[in-house]
Amino acid sequence: MSSQASGSTEGSSGSRSFDLLDERIRRWIWREGWTELRDAQERAVPALIDADRDVIIAAATAAGKTEAAFLPILSNLLRDDPCSGSVLYVSPLKALINDQWSRLDNLCEALEIPVTGWHGDVSSGRKQRFIRKPTGVLLITPESLEAMFVTRGASLPSTFAALRYVVVDELHAFIGSERGMQLQSLMQRIDHVCGRTVPRVGLSATLGDMRLAAEFLRPRAAQNVQIVESGNTGQELKILIKGYVEKPPRIQFEPGIENPGLEDVVPASTVEVANHMYKVLRGSNNLIFPNSRRQVELYADLLRRACERDGYPNEFWPHHGSLSKELREQTEQALKAGDRPASAVCTSTLELGIDIGAVKSVVQVGAPPSVASLRQRLGRSGRRKGEAAILRCYGVEAELHSGSDVSDRLRETLVQSVAMVNLLLRGWFEPPRARGMHPSTLVQQILSIIAERGGAQAGELWDTLVTQGPFGAIDKPTFAAILRSLGAKDLLVQEAGGLLLHGVAGERLVNHYEFYASFSSDDEFRIVAGARVLGSVPVSRPLAPGQGLVFGGQRWRVQDVDAVKKTVYVTPDSGGVPPVFDGGGSLVHDEVRREMFNVLKDGAPVVFLDSTGREMLEEARRFFASNELATRAVFTHGGGTVLATWSGDWINDALVVLLRAEGLDAWNQGPTVSVRVAGSLKDALQRIAALTPAQTTDALRTIGNLDNEKWDWTLPDDVKRSAYASLRLDMAGAQALARRLATACD
Repeated sequence: MSSQASGSTEGSSGSRSFDLLDERIRRWIWREGWTELRDAQERAVPALIDADRDVIIAAATAAGKTEAAFLPILSNLLRDDPCSGSVLYVSPLKALINDQWSRLDNLCEALEIPVTGWHGDVSSGRKQRFIRKPTGVLLITPESLEAMFVTRGASLPSTFAALRYVVVDELHAFIGSERGMQLQSLMQRIDHVCGRTVPRVGLSATLGDMRLAAEFLRPRAAQNVQIVESGNTGQELKILIKGYVEKPPRIQFEPGIENPGLEDVVPASTVEVANHMYKVLRGSNNLIFPNSRRQVELYADLLRRACERDGYPNEFWPHHGSLSKELREQTEQALKAGDRPASAVCTSTLELGIDIGAVKSVVQVGAPPSVASLRQRLGRSGRRKGEAAILRCYGVEAELHSGSDVSDRLRETLVQSVAMVNLLLRGWFEPPRARGMHPSTLVQQILSIIAERGGAQAGELWDTLVTQGPFGAIDKPTFAAILRSLGAKDLLVQEAGGLLLHGVAGERLVNHYEFYASFSSDDEFRIVAGARVLGSVPVSRPLAPGQGLVFGGQRWRVQDVDAVKKTVYVTPDSGGVPPVFDGGGSLVHDEVRREMFNVLKDGAPVVFLDSTGREMLEEARRFFASNELATRAVFTHGGGTVLATWSGDWINDALVVLLRAEGLDAWNQGPTVSVRVAGSLKDALQRIAALTPAQTTDALRTIGNLDNEKWDWTLPDDVKRSAYASLRLDMAGAQALARRLATACD
């Protein structure tokens, strides 16, 4: 457990919350040398100690959220001597479970409260000990909890008979996702097997909308969730965004060149960024966040090679989900050890609450995925008393030429980074996007409940999953259509009395270990031109025949999308300016694009930009002014028409789908949507604005990659289209935008 910030306290007479804790915990606190309870801890104790309500604890990273929850929770368990109650702690990561186990075991060992980790790497013997005597703290992932329901369904009422709390760590990581829907369903099913409402506790450092967070934790009873939100600590923040102009590799790699150096065959601008990182980061602990696993490996290798070149031990270690557990733990240990400098080049795997100690700075390469993500990452820096948090951003922009597209002219990456920092400084970050049907996870939960209960009636499934569960966006006709589709695919069979059981295919799938996860890893689509495989990339944005894309530095036109074979067939394309192929990056929120508009419209200097960044911003502002974008929404550029939407990607992607359904070649370019007009754009926009909901969903027929979630292949086509739109597109927002843009075409 981390020690507390210094400050005066008068023990039990100075803290009412301290007095509420069990005497053994109070003694532990004094032995640890704490001088006060932190704000979140002081307020969480009276909220949690009686196990009589749902609570969310929201506080900055390293503000003591774990202790805020467990000091009163363990005090409640200690009311029985010996301890006979239990707590279920659900974490998004096995690594976080291991980390929390070591933190809690220090306290719980002295209290004689068992702490049990439960995931794939934990021995069956330790799990069996908990099953025989289900007391203390059980640390588990949603997938392992799912496995308990499927394989131990009959014994769960006794396993959870004395359950007093369900604690969900990193709550924000679940909201709006398939995994989050799975967890909501599992929590409801826990209440069902217990025959009572078990109090739920959510812990998070990043929550953009407390109402939505409360609705996630306790659907249909969010008003009863008590919020413990710790205020800003007023920590000093130092920020620098450096701009770079994209430069080609020093040499063009060809098969005849022997043993070219990595520094020679990657873009020279990438080498420049790596060299600057090496100069300012070597000798300290840091977290470096590029925006892809490939970039993680690239920068980690360049930085390691720089250490070797100068005769230093390596200080830079990669960390991402495709690495083995041993390699990830090696990086974590290097950061935690504290005996020598170590920096992790990582993906979001180190964004959550794994204890890696304090880092000097956080580095972001390219625009951050979101303001919320940036805030979460920055919480790792400046954790020592009196130390500022440091954020370094690197923005690499294309060299401008006569054919440069609008995105390059607006310096999109740099301006988006500035906008996100502005919003961060104002305390805004994205609210959870909690809307969506999530029928893929519904399918998994249907199959899981049938395994748990040895069969189920359709009405029983409806009540558990929809009426009382999290799938309220599913109506009865859709639910019935899903059941029929599962029957047609032999996942379900129905007995004469109406009891639903697994079919042969369903039995086989449920009995496989991969069943327990509600999500699948990112689908890799091959890009094929004729007989040549160009490569493979994850695909999450809409793809349709006729669409343009850039891959491998060349322009291509999509001929076909084979969702079954996960293949995109392309031919060379020389005309127009197609979009850069999106490799599954995060969708940008409307508020970020509005702030980008404000940054470009405003002539005030941005103090946290370096000289190159300031020059790039001025270039973007000149383009913005010359095209009168403060007042114009439609203009021409590069032989095409540009719609300046300043909308987020959910709206822009939806508008592109609807325009393509009207026969127009359109693509999302961030702040804008570009269109090759063949006919009247105004008429097309007016028709889009007048579409019925059924017609907007029908427009998705052209998209070839609708199977994005694990169980989408089991769904009827119309359900699949509606689900895709509910999760990835804002059709109503796109129609409202089309109405406004049609007026601007006059």
